[in-house]
Amino acid sequence: MNALPVPRVEVHESAEELATTVAGAFLRLVSVQQAAGQVPQVALTGGTIASKIHREIARLGVDSGVDWSRVDFFWGDERYVAPDSDERNAKMARVEMLDVLPVDPARVHEIPSTADAGDVDAAATAYAETVRSFGSGRFDLLMLGVGPDGHVASLFPGFPQLAIDDAIAAGVTGSPKPPHERVTLTYPALARSEEVWFVVSGSDKAEAVGRALSAQPPGVDELPAVGVRGQVATIWFLDRESASQVS
Repeated sequence: MNALPVPRVEVHESAEELATTVAGAFLRLVSVQQAAGQVPQVALTGGTIASKIHREIARLGVDSGVDWSRVDFFWGDERYVAPDSDERNAKMARVEMLDVLPVDPARVHEIPSTADAGDVDAAATAYAETVRSFGSGRFDLLMLGVGPDGHVASLFPGFPQLAIDDAIAAGVTGSPKPPHERVTLTYPALARSEEVWFVVSGSDKAEAVGRALSAQPPGVDELPAVGVRGQVATIWFLDRESASQVS
C-alpha cells in the first residue's frame, strides 16, 4: 500500500482571509471534478469558521460556473436535535449557502434529526445507508474542524467511537461538548476521502493544532484529529492565531 501524502499547511493572516481562500479552493475543486464529468461529493463541517466559508462560497459561487445541481452534499457529523434547531450543522449550511445557491435539494444528504430517527444509533444506521448508496461512501472532499481538545467530527478523546472499524457512522452519547447526543462518521468512513481539509481558526485551537502537526504527535485516543488523512491530499488551512504553536 502506498503511503498517504504528507499533510500541507497553509497559514493565513485572518479568519476572513482563510475563509476566502478555502471558498476559492472549494470552487476550483468542484469545477475540475465537473469538467471531468464527475458529480462531486463533498462532506461539510460546522463551526464558526465553516460559517464564514459557507458565506464566501455562496458569494463567489453565483458566477463561478459551477453547476450546483450536480454536487452532492454530506456532513461529517451532526447534532442529534430537532430538524429546525439552530444547533444543527445542516441548518447553518442551508441558511448560509445551500439555500442561496441553486442546489438540488435531492443532493443534500442530511444526517437524520430527532424527527427522523428514534435515537442516535438509529440515526447513525440510517445515515450509513445513505452514504453507502452514493459512490460507496467515497468523498471527493471532506472538510473538518478541530476542537480545542483535538476532537474531529464527533470523535472525542477517549470515546469508544474511536475504535469502531466496522461501521460507516456511529451514535455518540455523553458528548463533552453540548448537545450531548450526536451522530458521527467513523474513521473508516472519513478515510474514504480523496482530499481532507482541516479548517481551523482561533487561539483556543492553537495547542491542539500544534500537537497534531508536531514531529511526534500523540495517538488518536488522545488527539483524534491525527487519525484522518486524505488519499490524495491533506491540507491544514489555518489562520495566524490557530497556527501560533506550529513549529
